Order: sequence, then structure tokens, then C-alpha cells
Amino acid sequence: MLQQYNPANENIYIFIKNKLCSRREAKISVFDSAVQGGDAVWEGLRVYDNKIFCLTEHINRLQASAKTLAFTDIPTKAFIKDAIRQTLDANKMVTNVHIRLTLTRGEKITSGMDPRLNQHGSCLIVLAEHKPPVYDNAAGIKLITSHIRRNSPMHLDSKIHHNNLLNNILAKIEANYCHADDAIMLDNLGFVAETNACNIFMVKNGVLLTSHADACLTGITRQKVIDIAKQLNIEVIERNISLSEFYNADEVFTTGTMGELTPVHEIDGRIIENKTGSEVRKQLYAVFKEKIEAEAEEV
Repeated sequence: MLQQYNPANENIYIFIKNKLCSRREAKISVFDSAVQGGDAVWEGLRVYDNKIFCLTEHINRLQASAKTLAFTDIPTKAFIKDAIRQTLDANKMVTNVHIRLTLTRGEKITSGMDPRLNQHGSCLIVLAEHKPPVYDNAAGIKLITSHIRRNSPMHLDSKIHHNNLLNNILAKIEANYCHADDAIMLDNLGFVAETNACNIFMVKNGVLLTSHADACLTGITRQKVIDIAKQLNIEVIERNISLSEFYNADEVFTTGTMGELTPVHEIDGRIIENKTGSEVRKQLYAVFKEKIEAEAEEV
């Protein structure tokens, strides 16, 4: 699974700090914190028919992550929404669009780690691209298990949606070498946490299971799926889950803004065999699509 370049994105406009720039002019300083130390936070948004699903939740999480990192001038919701609207309007984007929303601590007066060197204000980046969901929801994806452990709160809290993604990138590199789509990452006790890019669920005997959100991000799509399951009277359990349980599940799927609810057909060479004819993911996905239509927000 490799995302492809889309010629439709050749001449897009990108919002940086307080103005729109052409793709060729869109740059940040070498003194920006994102360059100096991955000191930034981000969100992924998806546009459906001129609306954005879970927009408020994503902005809330962006602002919460920035607060945890002690950013001193976090943009307001109104400012962020206006920047998104300007970007979509400038690019005449309506649907099948992915937005990478990034907030850096901003430019430093000199190279260094100390946030007190950031004296020019934070930098908001709105990068919108014509981009369909990255995974094939029909064929599904293949996963391998990485030896790279997912960060726990002992080291770097996964609840901070930060730009320092080397932990995940190292796991993705392993997946690439193994000709897999993504990698499962375990927590420090050896239980499944999530993949390098998504939360992960399994179904066994009609019960929906997912990992505790200890070493994984409490994904917005993840929470939607849990809420929908409860709405459909599908039993849902959050607990520690071993790899062996995933190998022997009736269904496995990942959740996230970039791929929605994506089926997993293989883990570490083990084919996920749906011997019971379970259709839990299909049921959840049908309601998920209805919620997109009903709940997506205008900006």
C-alpha cells in the first residue's frame, strides 16, 4: 500500500501561519520547531460533500495536545475553521479530500531545544489534498508485527497527537521490508496496542474487542465505532489482547480518518478466517457512513 501522487494536487494552495501560499511557495523556516525537533501537533481531517466529519473533536484534540506541550498561543477554533475554509475555497475542494492540520510551536530566534526561544508565535498549516481513503476497503490489508514497541505514558504519552513520529515510522519501515501494508505495534507488556497508523479491533463470536487506550491513541474513529456498537447492541470490550487472539479472530479491522474501517485479511502470515460468517464490521461501517452524512460539520 503506497499512496500515489495525484496531479490534481500540483497547483494547490496551502495555508501557513496567516496566509495562503501556492504549493511551490509553501515553506516554513529552518528555525521552526517542527524542523528542529518535531515539536508540533497535528490532525487528519476528511471532507465529505463540503463538510468535515468530527471537525470539532479533531480541533479539540489539536488544542489539547498543544496545551499539554505548553504552547503559549494556541489558535482559537474560529481561527482554525476560517483557515480551513479559506484553503478549501482557494482549491475549489468539495469532497474526497484529506486535510493535514499541523500546529507547530513556531519559529525560534536561534537553534535550540528550549521553548523560550520560540518568540514569534505558533504556526498553523492547513494542507488539503485531493485524496481518497488510503486503504482498499474491499481487498483489505496485510499486517505484520513490529519489534518496535508503542510508546507508553512512561516515555511519551500517546494521548499527545504530536509530530514526532519516528516510533511509528520505524514500525512502518519493518512493514515495508516484509511487503505488508502496515505493522502492529505491541505495548511494553507484549499486548497489541495499535498499528503504526490506526487503531485496531477484532471480532470473536459476535463480541467486538479492542485494546485499552494505554499505549495507543484514543482515536476519534475508534470512539465512533465503540459508540455505534453499543447503539447496535453489539457487545464491546476493551481489554489487553494478545497476538494469538488476533490470529484466531473471526474479523479484524483497523479504524482511522485516512482509512475509515478497513478489514485485515492477514497478520504475520496467518489468514484471518471468518468461519462464523461474522458481519460485525459491515454492520458498523453501514452506520458509520450514515453518521458521516448526518453529523459532518460545515466550516
